[in-house]
Amino acid sequence: MQLAVKRAIDICVSLTALLILLPALIFVALLIRLDSPGPILFKQVRWGKGCSQIRVYKFRSMRTDSCDVTGVTQTVPNDPRVTRVGALLRRTNFDELPQLLNVLRGDMSLVGPRCHAIGMLAAGKLYEDLVPNYHRRHAMKPGITGLAQMRGLRGPTNRASRARARIVSDLYYVDNFSIWLDTKIMVGTLISEITGGTGF
Repeated sequence: MQLAVKRAIDICVSLTALLILLPALIFVALLIRLDSPGPILFKQVRWGKGCSQIRVYKFRSMRTDSCDVTGVTQTVPNDPRVTRVGALLRRTNFDELPQLLNVLRGDMSLVGPRCHAIGMLAAGKLYEDLVPNYHRRHAMKPGITGLAQMRGLRGPTNRASRARARIVSDLYYVDNFSIWLDTKIMVGTLISEITGGTGF
C-alpha cells in the first residue's frame, strides 16, 4: 500500500512541478543552447531498480567535446569541462530537474538511493568492490534525492569512508522505507539546500 501511495505522490508532484517550472525549464534550455554547442539534455545509462539499466536525463552542464557519457570520470572543483551556464546549474542543482521526466515515466522516484552511473568509482575502486552489499541499494527505485544527500553526503567520492557512509544511508532507507520517511527526506533536503548543512 505504501509503495502505491509513493507512486501516486511521484506522479502528482513530478507532473505538477514540470507544469509550474515549464517557463524556467525553457529559459534554461535557451541559455544552454546559447552558451555552447550541443544538445540541451545530457542522457546517461545508470542503475535502476533491481539492477536494471535506465536512461537518466539532466540538463547538459559540460562541453560536448569533453564530457564523459559514462559518468565514471567525476567532476572536480573548477572542472574545465563545465560550461559557464553549467557551473550555475550544478551549483543550484537545477541541472537535475529533467529527472522529473524519469520520475513521471516510473524509472525513478522523488526519494530513493541516489542514481549511480554504471561503473561508478569510489576511492578509485568500483563501488561494488568497495562495498560488498552495494547492489542491495537497488531494491528500491533510485531517487532524485535520498537520505545520503539530505545528510550532506554528496560530491566527489574520493574517500572510502565517505563513499561507504553513502551506502549505509541508502541501505537504511531500503530497510526502513515509509511515506513518513520520504516526507522527512524531502523536507530535510529543502532545509539542506537552503542552509548548506544537513536536514536533520
